[in-house]
Amino acid sequence: MARAIRVPYLVTGTNEYGCANVGRGSATVALRLARKLLRDGYMDVRICTPSGRVLQADELSELEPRESDMAKGRQRGNREAKKPKKEKAKVIAAAPSRKDAAWQPDFGPAKKK
Repeated sequence: MARAIRVPYLVTGTNEYGCANVGRGSATVALRLARKLLRDGYMDVRICTPSGRVLQADELSELEPRESDMAKGRQRGNREAKKPKKEKAKVIAAAPSRKDAAWQPDFGPAKKK
């Protein structure tokens, strides 16, 4: 006979086809699954914690980790993103200068003396 595995968090949800009971090992994974069930149209979504507390759908935010609980690598800074630099036209040194062919004013027909 198969040995039973104990999972700390139990996520349950009911839809028109029946009930789903899924065990998860951590609070963040259980929370992610509960939110997915809610998006998929499940009703009566609950999470049972290892201490025996049952959280309803509107109490799921209590299971989220606090800012101080997060590891340093998971924290995000609040700095604003830099604006991208404006692209400049590249100047090719080998290209001939166009300054000689610039517009010159026309003074009309030249008078001959």
